[in-house]
Amino acid sequence: MILPEFTNTIEFQMSLLLFLALAGYLLASKINQSVVIGEIIVGIIIGPSVFGLITYTDFVKSIATFGAIILLFVVGLEFKLKDIFNIKYGVIALFGVILPWVGGFYLSEAFGYSFSSAVFVGTALTATSIAITANVLREMGKLQTDAAKAIIGAAVIDDVLSLLVLAFSEQIVHGEISLLSLSLISIKALMFLVVGAYVGQKYLTKIIMRIDKSSTSTKFPEFIFIFAMAVAFFYAMIAEYIHLSAIVGAFLAGVSLEGVVIRNGKDYREGASYLHIIFASIFFVSLGILADFHSITSSLLWFLLALTVVAALTKFIGCYLPSKFLGFSNKDAMVIGVGMVPRGEVAMIVAVIGLNSGLIMQDIYISLVLMSLLTTIITPILLKNWFYKLSKT
Repeated sequence: MILPEFTNTIEFQMSLLLFLALAGYLLASKINQSVVIGEIIVGIIIGPSVFGLITYTDFVKSIATFGAIILLFVVGLEFKLKDIFNIKYGVIALFGVILPWVGGFYLSEAFGYSFSSAVFVGTALTATSIAITANVLREMGKLQTDAAKAIIGAAVIDDVLSLLVLAFSEQIVHGEISLLSLSLISIKALMFLVVGAYVGQKYLTKIIMRIDKSSTSTKFPEFIFIFAMAVAFFYAMIAEYIHLSAIVGAFLAGVSLEGVVIRNGKDYREGASYLHIIFASIFFVSLGILADFHSITSSLLWFLLALTVVAALTKFIGCYLPSKFLGFSNKDAMVIGVGMVPRGEVAMIVAVIGLNSGLIMQDIYISLVLMSLLTTIITPILLKNWFYKLSKT
């Protein structure tokens, strides 16, 4: 009786998660892969799929969400606004949404699923997880390349488009299509991106510099760091409120605060990077914990495999072709295509919405979650092993 109570404590779970993160680093070093891969594999081994020592509790979910927000804030600090808001990235994102939706819809219908289920599977396939690819590119020191900027910019726009597709899909299923509702969603998302970026660059950066010159910063050097993190989570909260992903808000906060030079206070870039090391690692471990391969039946296996192939190919082709057409080199266009493949937590969120609303059943939900995990694993492997080879040629 004592042991289960002990293992359910926050102290035990936090300690275990951090030791698992360390194990992920060791495994990644051993198999010469990205840290992301090592941490996900460790999460799978220690989670319900193998040993079942830890499950995806509310605590694990909360810490993982915290880690994803920190990760994207740190990534945002390495980008300028002009690197993100580019019409080319919008075109790439648009095709990267349309093709996966069509592929997911017709695949589901081919497997005999209902119209409403097929619509939601297509919707889940439109998503792109910015966190996975961004961390891998950052780990490889490739975050400032043209391909990386295109991936990040397109993924941010992709999140807005996926929000619209989700709203549109829900209306299709219920037989009530409202252009007014879709317009309002579009306006809210665009206003958040534009106003958030403007306020950050115009006012928040000046506030930080003013604080840095004040006696408060001299007396309490950590004040600026706390302020910057408050901004990151505030932006994440607003994004979540308007049904965008919280990590898009955190990324926008990072981009908005990029370029501020701190002289007296503690640089929030350094502080955020330490938080990133700890909590982003837990986020990737949690992706492995979330999966439960015991849920797969023999009949579901074929749908899962087909869904993963369609998810990967449609996103790759949908982003590769417009990238090539828009003037990117063949190498960069292929990297963009691969970098947009991970569905990660974004597709999982869509899956949860579909399940809770009764529009998809447990079998499709499981397939979408595992598809998200598999596409998340595929991308770092391809980028690390294939990208380096391309770089040497």
